Amino acid sequence: MTARPFEARSMGTALDRVDGREKVTGRATYAVEHDADLDEAPLHAWLVTSTTASGRVLRVDAAEALAHPHVVTVLDHTNAPRLADTEDRELAVLQDDRIGFRGQIVAVVLAETSEAAREGARLVRVHQEAADASVSLDGAETYAPEEANGGFEAATDQGDFDAAWAAAPVQLEQTYSTPLEFNNPMEPHAATALWRDGSLTLWDSTQAVHGVASTLAPMLGISQDRVRVQAPYIGGGFGSKGLPHGPEMAVALAARWADGRPVKLAVTRQQMFGLTGYRTRTVSHLRIGAEPDGRITALEHAAVGQSSAVKEFVEQTAVPARMMYAASSLRTSHRVAALDVAVPSWMRAPGEMPGMFALEVAMDDLAEATGIDPIELRERNEPEVDPETGNPYNNRRLVECLHRGADLFGWQDRPAEPRATLDGDWWVGTGVASATYPASFAPGNTARIIALDGGRYEVSIGAVDLGTGSRTVLLQIAADALGVDPEAIDLALADTDLPMATVAGGSSGTSSWGTAIAQTAQQFRADHGEHPDPGVETTTTTDGYPSTDHALHSFGAVFAEARVHRLTGEVRVPRLLGVYSVGRVINPMTARSQLLGGLTMGLSAALFEDAYQDPRFGHVVTQDLASYHVAAHADVRDLQVEWLDDVDELATPMGSRGIGEIGIVGTSAAILNAASHATGVRVRDLPATPDVFSS
Repeated sequence: MTARPFEARSMGTALDRVDGREKVTGRATYAVEHDADLDEAPLHAWLVTSTTASGRVLRVDAAEALAHPHVVTVLDHTNAPRLADTEDRELAVLQDDRIGFRGQIVAVVLAETSEAAREGARLVRVHQEAADASVSLDGAETYAPEEANGGFEAATDQGDFDAAWAAAPVQLEQTYSTPLEFNNPMEPHAATALWRDGSLTLWDSTQAVHGVASTLAPMLGISQDRVRVQAPYIGGGFGSKGLPHGPEMAVALAARWADGRPVKLAVTRQQMFGLTGYRTRTVSHLRIGAEPDGRITALEHAAVGQSSAVKEFVEQTAVPARMMYAASSLRTSHRVAALDVAVPSWMRAPGEMPGMFALEVAMDDLAEATGIDPIELRERNEPEVDPETGNPYNNRRLVECLHRGADLFGWQDRPAEPRATLDGDWWVGTGVASATYPASFAPGNTARIIALDGGRYEVSIGAVDLGTGSRTVLLQIAADALGVDPEAIDLALADTDLPMATVAGGSSGTSSWGTAIAQTAQQFRADHGEHPDPGVETTTTTDGYPSTDHALHSFGAVFAEARVHRLTGEVRVPRLLGVYSVGRVINPMTARSQLLGGLTMGLSAALFEDAYQDPRFGHVVTQDLASYHVAAHADVRDLQVEWLDDVDELATPMGSRGIGEIGIVGTSAAILNAASHATGVRVRDLPATPDVFSS
């Protein structure tokens, strides 16, 4: 069923966040704060982790821990409840003696208080046998995976790249890299679990309640309807909470052991660097062949990244190059090294963020090689149709974004040559980069609408608002779809007892869930008329969206000003501007917040974020926010975002596309391009720390 367009009355207005009062007053309940839902005092869990990268556990000596007056038990691979399925080694915690990476869960201490659990974990003695381990991407053996994250083909080849490259008058060949990066939401990964009468209830900090239930249930050997997951409030995730990780299974097993008594687990900030996913290090080798006028004739993006021997994850780094610019000959590939390290996973704009960093810095390299303005170069390489599929674009407005941004940023005053402006002790430059993100859509979402008394409606879907404002935006969509004010909607979210919803990730949430609500509203009105009797209801599942004969993407342009100190190499970014084409913006206030957050994360990646890996054991040494640096308030100056007026009903009946991730894409490249323009020093590796400019 394809939903008809509906009148946008609330959509497009800056409705205040409906959960704002609960959050700022502290009444919002997060994963380990659900005491009112418990009828017994909980046990507290603390994780004990391995100190070797590969090998096996010989013995867990828990005698000292068990002697602590408030420690109840210590679970390890010899006494933990057994799982029915252990194929997923990341989630098959405490099932055998194998160690796959340093920081792996090898025991769980349960105690009456969190303090006692922590002390008990300190007292546990884990005897291990170490084995040879491969922990560094440098020099590691790589292989070609079958596919990359998101189901993309790992390699593509269009046209005769070798011939086109050999014939190109201008040839650019460079390598670009990004380091390990970590999500670090304010709320750590956490859960409260209760096992009773053969069923599991989980209050979880997750981006996908149904995803947790469908993943854990078969491993626990029970039907999915016996796992209830709730996530009413989430303190951020950035993708790391999109998939279940080991700690969720650990607390579920602990609750099974406790059988009737709830168990709480909050992962420490240090443990989050090994147990909850991260962005893999990437190395991108690009070859671009072009005519002297800058038109690209050959483009190759060969990406290398790290995965884990425990479970494969392939960052889709080279995928954006397949559709970004016109090139008659195009080749992309991915290779990964299966290392004895923690399992990487989703982090905001996986693939697009590191891939577009490489491509957009390479475009500036090409602009320099051909003597063409960076905006003009991008415009000359605009494709008429999607280079990968041949499908027409739904509404590719990248050039408009570039031109609008150039006008707002004062690009016309930019010196053509680098290292042309010195303000006191600061070299000043400006840079640009393109941004893109697919109009992601997850099928199979289901919504339910029930008519209430007094012209009110109950709208239910198991979607999660991880802090992005989904609760507010979905309320606006439901109101417009039913032709009422938002105050007439009672919205229920984030519970597996509600209709099925997919993950809050991939910038697909609002598109997928909003379409389900819009289509259900259409069917509801067809079933029950404009004045339904209280109690009538309709449940439907998404159908007919998005369009399959168009290339559906959002685009944007990021502009940056960089100031680089001529003596110290310190980099400051006083101005950042993003201009985007993202379809209809449903709530300008929450949208602006998302885009500014993306710009801030891109700034953080450009200048600060770099995890240091111990070369002996492969674990991250910089395990806190004091040593793993992120952008702070003083680093964030004048940030501006704007979007083009647009409605894209090929993507969703609301005319919107996702906005959660495009803000980070291209931002790091724009900043490094600006720093290069300021100093004349080309940096191709993140982050751009002062030493690279002061040496």
